[in-house]
Amino acid sequence: MLKLVRAIISRDLRLAMRRRTDIVSALFFFIIVVSLFPLGVGPEPELLRKLAPGVLWVAALLATMLSLPRLFADDQRDGTLEQLALAPQPLGLIVLGKVLAHWLVSGLPLALLAPVLGLQFDLSNDALWVLACSLLIGTPALSGIGAIGAALTLGVRGGGVLLSLLVLPLYIPVLIFGAGAVDATVTGLGAQAHLSLLAALTLGGVFFAPWPTAAALRIALE
Repeated sequence: MLKLVRAIISRDLRLAMRRRTDIVSALFFFIIVVSLFPLGVGPEPELLRKLAPGVLWVAALLATMLSLPRLFADDQRDGTLEQLALAPQPLGLIVLGKVLAHWLVSGLPLALLAPVLGLQFDLSNDALWVLACSLLIGTPALSGIGAIGAALTLGVRGGGVLLSLLVLPLYIPVLIFGAGAVDATVTGLGAQAHLSLLAALTLGGVFFAPWPTAAALRIALE
């Protein structure tokens, strides 16, 4: 089973490298959205520190969503998804591999880039470290939950808008605990509780979401 997951991840990463513009556009979107806030609200350090957790997390959430519509659409278009569904291996494991590949392409670069952008908000070193940790822990949950929405809207006209309506309410707990961890560090409180709850959401999103996603894919293919 691990070989299957690794093979799916390797395949999706190779395909992503052929469409590097998608990766770069998501990163530029993240950079632009985060960088506009200090210019818009002014240079007051105290205000920027208060805004930083929400701004960085919301921007990361929206940037992650940009690539969700293509998570299964390309495979459906060329018939690969039907072949994967007919394979003797569980479709849920295949979806798990695609979710992890999506995180490596979309979530991981955002988590690595966020501390650099956090310097614009006058965040301390501890807050920057917690910001990176919260994004590393929380963004896999965004990919897992987003996969359910991508499967439910597969092949639907105007699916991008419907995907946003389905996924955004489910993203709220991840957003609250992710931004809360950074905010707790900024205010001098501990971030351990927020990070623990964020890790629990990620475990649920990554390891349980592939199975309803697989069921939604089978319905979409019928």
